[in-house]
Amino acid sequence: MNLFEYGVLQQQKSNAPLARRMRPERLEEYVGQSDIIGPGKLLRRAIEADKITSLIFYGPPGVGKTALAQVIANHTKSEFVRINAVTAGINEIRQVVAEAKERLGMYGKKTILFIDEIHRFNKAQQDALLPYVEEGLITLIGATTENPYFEVNSALLSRSQVFKLEKLRPDELECILINALTNKEKGFGNLKINLEPQAKRHIIEKADGDARKVLNALELAVLTTPPDAEGTINITLKVAEQSIQQKAILYDKSGDQHYDVISAFIKSLRGSDPDASIHWLARMLEAGEDPRFIARRMIILAAEDIGLADPKALSVAVAAAQALEYVGMPEARLPLAEACIYLACAPKSNAVITAIDKALKDVREKPIGGVPNHLKDAHYKGAEKLGHGQGYLYPHDYPGNYVSQNYMPENLQGKRYYYPSENGEERGLKLKMNKSK
Repeated sequence: MNLFEYGVLQQQKSNAPLARRMRPERLEEYVGQSDIIGPGKLLRRAIEADKITSLIFYGPPGVGKTALAQVIANHTKSEFVRINAVTAGINEIRQVVAEAKERLGMYGKKTILFIDEIHRFNKAQQDALLPYVEEGLITLIGATTENPYFEVNSALLSRSQVFKLEKLRPDELECILINALTNKEKGFGNLKINLEPQAKRHIIEKADGDARKVLNALELAVLTTPPDAEGTINITLKVAEQSIQQKAILYDKSGDQHYDVISAFIKSLRGSDPDASIHWLARMLEAGEDPRFIARRMIILAAEDIGLADPKALSVAVAAAQALEYVGMPEARLPLAEACIYLACAPKSNAVITAIDKALKDVREKPIGGVPNHLKDAHYKGAEKLGHGQGYLYPHDYPGNYVSQNYMPENLQGKRYYYPSENGEERGLKLKMNKSK
C-alpha cells in the first residue's frame, strides 16, 4: 500500500458511519455472544491460537457477525480477503483462488476468505468454492442472516462449523452505546452529549438486540441536534423517538423464521394462551406473512387440537378464512384475531386425530377384510340374491333410534378408535357412548 492509498483508507475510516467506525478490532473490544466467544470457549481459543477452521456465522442483523470476522482478520497471520456475495461472481472467486495458490506457493501464507451474506451465493457459486475449502487452500468464513441449513450447500456445511449468534441483550447494547459516547478516537467522546435515561432506554428497546440500529440511531440523534448555549447536545426522548421510529420485523417467509414463528403460534393456540397467540399472529401479519397460510393453519388446528371438544371451533376458523377472502386485508385482521382468540380459549382434545390416524394405520397395515353382508348395498339388481343387506337392523325402528349391531369388518370387530376426552362437549359424547355399550 502506497502513501496515497493509505491516506484514502484513513479518510474513508474517518468518514464512515458510526456503526462502521465502532466495529471492534480486538477480542477484548467485542461485546456479546459470550456463549461462543467468552473466555475459554472453543472459538475464542481457536482465534487466539490462530487455528480457525472454516466457519459460518448465522444470526439476525447487527449482532456482530461481520465484527467477529474483522476480529479474526486482526488476529490471524493468514491473508484475510473479504467479498460480498451480493456483488461477487464466479470470476471473483476464481481470482481469489488463484491469488491464494500463489500466496501459499511463494510465501507459505494461508488465505481466509470472508463472504458476507453467503446465502446470496447460488449453488454454482458455492460449488465453485467447495474443492478449495475441502483441500484447505481457503479457510472460509461466511456470514448470513438466513438459516444456513436452508441456504448453504450441505457439502459446504459439512466442512464448516456453524455458530449461531443471538440478539444482543439490553445491557450489552447499553455497553456499546456508552462506548460510542465516550470513545474519543472513533466515537463521540470529543463532544458534550447529554443522553437522557428515557432516551437511552427507548433506543435500546426499539433496537431489539441490533447493535447497528443503536449506533445508527445515536449518530442520527447527535448529528441532527444542535448544541445548546453551553455547547451540549441534549438527546431527549422526543429526539430518540424520531431517530429510531420503528424496529424492523425479522421474518424470512421461506426460511427458519417462517417455521419458528408459525410453530410458536400453533403451540400457543394448543396451549390455550390467547395473549401469546395474538402476539404471534400480529408478528406474522406485520412481517407480511400470507394471511391465507395463517388461516389454513388455524383450520387444521381446530380439527386436530380442539375437535369435538368444541365443534364450533372449526366453523369459526373456516369463517375467518372465508372472511379473509371476502374483505381482504387489513380489515380481515379482525376475523383472524377473533378466530385466534376463540381457538386459544376453546377446550382441547386430540381424540379426532388419534382416531383417524389409528384407523388409517390399520387400513394400511392390517388384513382388514371386506364389508359384512348386512352392511352391503341391497338396492341394486341381484343384491338380494347375494344376501346383501340381510340381517341389517334399521336404527329408526328401535327406541331412541339406536340398536346395537356390528358395523366393523370381521377382522376388526370390537376395535375402538375414538376415545372422547373429558373436555368440553366431548364429555357428553363420552357419556352417550358409554350408555350405548
